[in-house]
Amino acid sequence: MEAPPSPKVPRPLMYHLWSWITFIHWRCPPSMLQPLLPPGLAVDTFDGSAWVGLTPFLMQGVRTPALPAVPWLSSFPETNVRTYAQDRQGRRGIWFLSLDAARLPAVLAARVGYRLPYYWSDMAVRVSGTRVAYRCARRQPGPRRLRCDADVRLGPPLREVERDELAHFLTARYRLFTVIAGGLAAAEVEHPEWPLRRVELLRLDQDLLTGAGLPAPAGEPILHASLGVPVRVGRWHR
Repeated sequence: MEAPPSPKVPRPLMYHLWSWITFIHWRCPPSMLQPLLPPGLAVDTFDGSAWVGLTPFLMQGVRTPALPAVPWLSSFPETNVRTYAQDRQGRRGIWFLSLDAARLPAVLAARVGYRLPYYWSDMAVRVSGTRVAYRCARRQPGPRRLRCDADVRLGPPLREVERDELAHFLTARYRLFTVIAGGLAAAEVEHPEWPLRRVELLRLDQDLLTGAGLPAPAGEPILHASLGVPVRVGRWHR
């Protein structure tokens, strides 16, 4: 099954490469997440359930159209806690509950320019063969030492039958929502279809979800992984 088509972003504000990404998702009641969304957004559901995602990855090649990528500043780990929402026009996107990143200048720029709840954290992504280890320990602002330590083993690419509607619902998201000056805003994100792989979760020790105001996750998560895609991020619009 093919993913929904990506929008075109002809004049991006930022270029990224999202690499070594693992999508870890849990079902939860929509009533649990709706209070965490701003006016104008409704929880997006699949099969009657809302979904919370924990997504660690490596951000690379971060730059603006006018500047080249700077090695230290343009490559860093990130982990986000997210859910999925629709606006009043039915447009689907991501609502971030928190985003941890390892570069303070990137955190400050994202907080000011994109009004996203970024946190500065000690982080690492270590790849050894098919194993990927993610480490995250929050520094500031907010509660210190919230953490996410995850170890995974990458498997083969998903077969066609495994690239189902749920996989695309959880990963093929091309819009970010935020609130700017009290009003809902969105930015489009252009990227190819994720080349999804199977993945085995070897270890997970985290409290980022409870730190974002959610209960501890229950049940086995739904897992996907990808080696990555290039990304073009558009400007915010009302």
